[in-house]
Amino acid sequence: MKLFQLFAVVCVVSALNHTAFAAGQVFVTNEGTGDVSVIDSSTDTVVQTIPTGGKPRGLALCRNDVHLYVSNQNGSQLQAIHTQTFAIDKTLTLGESPEAVYCSPDGQWVAVANEGSNSVSFISTTLWKLVFSIPVRGKNPEHAVFSPNGKLMLVSAEEADQVDVIDVSKRKQIASIRVGNRPRGIAFSPDGKTAYVAVETDSLLVAIDMQKLAVKGSLTVGTRTNGLAMHPNGKWLFASNGGDANVAVIDTQTFAVHTKVPVGLRPWNMAVTADGAKLYVAAGRSHAVSVIDANTFIALGSVPVGKLPWGAAAN
Repeated sequence: MKLFQLFAVVCVVSALNHTAFAAGQVFVTNEGTGDVSVIDSSTDTVVQTIPTGGKPRGLALCRNDVHLYVSNQNGSQLQAIHTQTFAIDKTLTLGESPEAVYCSPDGQWVAVANEGSNSVSFISTTLWKLVFSIPVRGKNPEHAVFSPNGKLMLVSAEEADQVDVIDVSKRKQIASIRVGNRPRGIAFSPDGKTAYVAVETDSLLVAIDMQKLAVKGSLTVGTRTNGLAMHPNGKWLFASNGGDANVAVIDTQTFAVHTKVPVGLRPWNMAVTADGAKLYVAAGRSHAVSVIDANTFIALGSVPVGKLPWGAAAN
């Protein structure tokens, strides 16, 4: 019995160590150097650089999945990178010029916006297969984001003035919502009732009522608003302003700017750690990632990465 108990303790400790090893990682795609930087969020230092052999842009971490999914514009590929070995385990050919990557809430699907083929690809994570693609009206789609319940998807396109709405189960576009010129980043409130869209050319943040599929408000938060990230508590929304080199913190309850935090040049896409402690901002022209305390909104520093960081994902 004592030997069995000892074995059980060893197994538990091993499992805890395994979990700890995988946690606290921030991944950043660097399109200029063609690699992915791995940042330890406890020390905010780069601990690994993963060559992708191309031009990585979008990236996502799925629920209960050991892989990081990265779009690579060279070869129109989706790459699955193991988050512990940092090896590229498998690749898949997608539509032309894949951009942002998002996971469904249940982790069964990876969705990739293809700007060249004006479509969204849906990949089964279990089958590792492109199961279907949905054409969208907006030209050069960049972000294709699932609603929190996974039933709907909003798609923004660089050469459009609307976001397109996809019914995932019907596998088709069902509506478009006009928001302004050059919509980019998209974020949902945790309850899924409201979606937010960054509109870069018009320098706007637009709020959408997801039950009515209609705009319910707009707000100027800075110049060339681009990336969006929602705090896990749903109270704070972060919006990167590419023209101002800052991140606006928006109170979602009042739909007003609470504060602005200076960051590196051309801030783009962002990620909040799962515990809601830190915000990581890809600052493209600074070739670095800016780190912000996601609760006090204090700038914590900058982490040098590869050239032209595009996006971030955190666990």
